[in-house]
Amino acid sequence: QVQLVESGGGLVQPGGSLRLSCAASGRTFSYVMGWFRQAPGRDREFVAAISWNGNMLSYQTSLKGRFTISRDNAKNTVYLQMNSLQPEDTAVYYCAAGENWATVSGSYDYWGQGTQVTVSS
Repeated sequence: QVQLVESGGGLVQPGGSLRLSCAASGRTFSYVMGWFRQAPGRDREFVAAISWNGNMLSYQTSLKGRFTISRDNAKNTVYLQMNSLQPEDTAVYYCAAGENWATVSGSYDYWGQGTQVTVSS
């Protein structure tokens, strides 16, 4: 069984930065890890994904250059560095784990509870 716990969310001013962490328990070192987000009244959307060894990366096109996904398999942790945050980045951010490379939420098997990110002045 895999359990995922996100942390690092909070309130930040426009232009600020946050780093989200996702601590995994269980055998996740071989899993694809992804970040998704869901804003109020909107569908859950893909943010970024990273392969088990970090050699494959994918980002939502509009976020590339501001967001960076990384992982430390020794710590069973995945990170999402978010820079130049804007109010439209406000959402609940979810960490997910899956066996196959994917950018769609339905392909991921395990999910965290989410962490709130609010960008506001």
